[in-house]
Amino acid sequence: MTTHMNLERVLQGINRKMPVFLQDKSKLSLLGYYAADFSSNGQLLMVRSKGKKHVNSTSKRTCVCAEQHAPEGKRGRWRCGCHKLDAILEQSRAFSLKDNIWAQIVCDNSQAVSRKVELIPKVHHIHRMGETIFQLDVHVVFYGIPVFGGHHYSLGFKSSSEQVTNHCKKPEWVKDLNRKRPYLDLDAVILSINTANAARVFTEANYSAKRSRAPFHFFCMFSILTWQLLAILLASFSTIFYVILQFFHACLIHVSHSYIYVALEKVFSNTCKNMEIRCCQLLYWPVILKDYGLRSQSCVEYAEKAAFHKHSMWASLVVDLLLGNFLGIILWSRARAACVWVSSFSENATNYLLRTGCVWLMGNPAGFKLNTELAGVLGTISLIAIQIWSTLWWLLGFFLIHLIKVVAVFGSLFGLTAAAALIIDTISLATTHVSALQWLLTLLYSWQIQAVDALWRLFRGRKWNPLRQRLDSYAYSVEQHVVGSLLFTPLLLLLPTTSLFYIFFTIMKTTISFVCIAIQFGISIIHATPYIKIFFWFMRRKRFPSGLWFEIVLCQRNATNSAEVKSADKTVSGSEDPRHCRSAVLVSFLHSNFLSLRQVVWPHYRNVFSDVSRSSIALSAYGVLTGKRTPSAPKIGLPPTLPWVSIPYKEYWRLCHEAVLDCRQDCYCQLHQ
Repeated sequence: MTTHMNLERVLQGINRKMPVFLQDKSKLSLLGYYAADFSSNGQLLMVRSKGKKHVNSTSKRTCVCAEQHAPEGKRGRWRCGCHKLDAILEQSRAFSLKDNIWAQIVCDNSQAVSRKVELIPKVHHIHRMGETIFQLDVHVVFYGIPVFGGHHYSLGFKSSSEQVTNHCKKPEWVKDLNRKRPYLDLDAVILSINTANAARVFTEANYSAKRSRAPFHFFCMFSILTWQLLAILLASFSTIFYVILQFFHACLIHVSHSYIYVALEKVFSNTCKNMEIRCCQLLYWPVILKDYGLRSQSCVEYAEKAAFHKHSMWASLVVDLLLGNFLGIILWSRARAACVWVSSFSENATNYLLRTGCVWLMGNPAGFKLNTELAGVLGTISLIAIQIWSTLWWLLGFFLIHLIKVVAVFGSLFGLTAAAALIIDTISLATTHVSALQWLLTLLYSWQIQAVDALWRLFRGRKWNPLRQRLDSYAYSVEQHVVGSLLFTPLLLLLPTTSLFYIFFTIMKTTISFVCIAIQFGISIIHATPYIKIFFWFMRRKRFPSGLWFEIVLCQRNATNSAEVKSADKTVSGSEDPRHCRSAVLVSFLHSNFLSLRQVVWPHYRNVFSDVSRSSIALSAYGVLTGKRTPSAPKIGLPPTLPWVSIPYKEYWRLCHEAVLDCRQDCYCQLHQ
């Protein structure tokens, strides 16, 4: 009785470990027994299984293999054909018969399907609702038990189907099932399959201690020592960096209310944003990497998703730092050459684009006859602003090489994204004169457009109603028409001159904005790229399932022994219908399709390109034409900023140390599953 109670306790423990969604739909229970095929004398013989004592299903009860032999002298069969078992399993059988569910499974060794499957399980009969059913159409599905770090199953996308050529013709009852309306919850079926490994682990933990598969004790000790040293090194380095960040954060709090700090924060807004993201990632990596029981989840699919989410941040951090160090080394070693190139490029852009363009607009650009006085005023103001800014940057050009070295240091310490953000802010600061001139001309152009539009409504006898947002009829006086005519003519004649200057500087500003937008998209792509998923996609694509398909390897019909049925149960009526005298057996393997690299990466890039649409482009174009809006960098998807953490230094060192050791445990589990 002890064994039976232990078995029931194990089954109850497994059911409690299932996900909550699955507990209401499925459970493990003792349903029948697994016997060998009939021998020559017509007796059923018990066979020992290899420890497979669980099968998960979405039905209310599930078959479990029994290993015990029937005691000597008690072997035999019941009238229905069930084999008489020992006292412990007979109590389970009697209890199951009260629920009208009991199954006898035999083994058909007439044909070997493959190297992995030499025997085909076959249902001999089932007790259900007070009836004994012998003629059964059976579909045997073989599948690999999902394990963490190995594979699992998922329904995936509808477009991820794969056409497979089956060597066997499907029986008629399979075609009938395809015509019927499906009533099974496929999500629950897949979830139950993905929890099969947890059932096996729990069963093995209760019955036998799992042997260590480490081939050499010396290798294990060396691995443990290496991980310990690595954990101490990373924890110490992270703690030093944590102390430095806490010191600078305390200093910034004291000066955060000063005007200089507020001005610098506005000028270097992109750098501050990326610096905040990077500092939070550097502070929080041991907290996110710490294992809080994610490996103990019963569903392999849940554990896989949690692991990818857990390791994505530090993978992005490492890749960003590597790219930043690569850029920093190049800039530091070639700082003087980079300084010469930047100086030459800025000088050419100022002389051959801005100055030449302004002089060209002051004449007759492309044959247009402009207003000479207005063109001269606008061109002179533009040339004066360009000259003042060029002189200022020539005086600051001695610090350009130091600025390039600062960018290199930023890339080495905080990654490529921080260095790229600093480059964006530097470009914006270096082109302030272009932005100021474009803003001034935009203001003049928009006022002129609005004035011409209002005067045109005056001639038509229309007036804009701001409350109802519509045009209403209005009777203007003669004096208003005279004043309107005197204002409309010069504004309309001066509009082409203003428009050409506005278009020229808008093109310059738009080009600079596109360069900054391209760099910002690069920053967001670096943040959003799932490096850990891409790595495992190349190493083990089984961890990214998408859709299921069945490979049919055997389809046969087995004749039922009528004499055996009659001798087993005389109450069973012998029908002469050949459809009821033969049972179909369908054997297939369950396989998964896999996600492509685009399907793995694109969901992470969706937020990056979410603001880029046809409507936003059309709105920007309309704003440029009316002078109300200029192209600006769209809101790109960046990682969320986390609240600043402040914990004792010793506690932070311990947290980093445990996080690295937990990674070793995860690697060990993946290698030995």
